[in-house]
Amino acid sequence: MHPNRAFHPGPEHDVLAEIAAIGFARVIAATPAGVRVAHAPVVRAGVDRLRFHLAKANALSPHLAGASALVLAEGPNGYISANWYADQRGAVPTWNYCAAEAEGTVQALDRDALIALLDTLAATFEPRVGEDWTRAKMEPARFEAMLGAITAFELRVTATRATHKLSQNKDAATIERLAGAVAASGNDALARRMRGD
Repeated sequence: MHPNRAFHPGPEHDVLAEIAAIGFARVIAATPAGVRVAHAPVVRAGVDRLRFHLAKANALSPHLAGASALVLAEGPNGYISANWYADQRGAVPTWNYCAAEAEGTVQALDRDALIALLDTLAATFEPRVGEDWTRAKMEPARFEAMLGAITAFELRVTATRATHKLSQNKDAATIERLAGAVAASGNDALARRMRGD
């Protein structure tokens, strides 16, 4: 995470809620072949746990049970041109971003927990896109075949960190100027975060 504490949300910030709100994360862990990363939808499971699933064929899957891992979710981000400052003589380009990470130990989950996770994922993300899919719409044999190709995991979180680098180290007029330029470049999500929306 960014070393400047101005970019860290306060201690009251719920990092796991931020990760769950983003809903998609990178799972990073060491394997005998080196550090590997997988990409997965993720949901919160209680106060201090995150759940996700991976294909059994994923290079990370056989090494996760019992391993230490990092789950990293990224929110809006974008390039900030030095040309966007009122006075460019002392300005440099940078990147504004929101990121949240959780660290902990991974546990493999059983078949029933995997099915429950799939149901939870659908119940969480279908409404976000205005849909209502459930596994009841699937042919049972197809569901069973697909179920056999994936594994569910739970991260038992021991530490969390977040960075919201949104030009907070600048004055209000500069932030608004930068947010306006970010919005004009088409990055409305980042501009809204910079404006505190």
